[in-house]
Amino acid sequence: MSRRRIGFWYRLAAVIAKPPLLLLFKRDWRGTEHIPVEGGFITAINHNSYLDMFSYGHFQYNTGRVPRFLAKAALFKTPVVGVLLRGTRQIPVYRESSNAVGAFRAAVDAVERGECVAFYPEGTLTRDPAMWPMTAKTGVARAALQTKAPVIPVAQWGANLAMPPYAKENKVRLFPRKTLQVQAGPPVDLSRFYDLDPTPEVLKAATEAIMAAVTEQLEELRGEKAPDKPFDLREVRAEQRRKAAGEEAK
Repeated sequence: MSRRRIGFWYRLAAVIAKPPLLLLFKRDWRGTEHIPVEGGFITAINHNSYLDMFSYGHFQYNTGRVPRFLAKAALFKTPVVGVLLRGTRQIPVYRESSNAVGAFRAAVDAVERGECVAFYPEGTLTRDPAMWPMTAKTGVARAALQTKAPVIPVAQWGANLAMPPYAKENKVRLFPRKTLQVQAGPPVDLSRFYDLDPTPEVLKAATEAIMAAVTEQLEELRGEKAPDKPFDLREVRAEQRRKAAGEEAK
């Protein structure tokens, strides 16, 4: 998608968002050469701050290939944000409802029409204490295997230092001025999955391959090694339920 096709609403969003981003933050952007010049593709991004959508969005906007995000349906009902989300053709996600499958279909349709769709595969802000990516949901793999479109792993760091996730006091720490780091890597090779039935096991393996690539990019940004096993929120919650049941039984 060329800049001529970015459209009024995306340009308006950029006019609103870019000045404060340029004023308040430094930037360290890497790997823009991996963003496809044409054709549909998927980006898979780690999620560690409510601010990181703007960090990644700024990075991607400047490549000329604007993304379509999957966003909570409730956001589309807010007065100003909802207008911008609808105008920029973001994709509403209706969780745990009969309309939930609509978001997946819209994402696949967008990719097949030559657009970029951005996935946050973890589905929520990471709960990993060290801010590494968690285990992910399989929607990104399902879309990738159905479309066979390139999947670009994107890692980001720095937004979480300015706006920590789940901070008890929701403190914003703008000073000293933080650097928003975004790094895109080469497409994830998923070809070994293309001729397989999309069973839960296949989707899980493809998802793990995608998240391993995202984590590898984050390792480069942070200059350190991630844990061998990703943080699994479901396992943690299951263990908490077992402990609670054990306490009640005493």
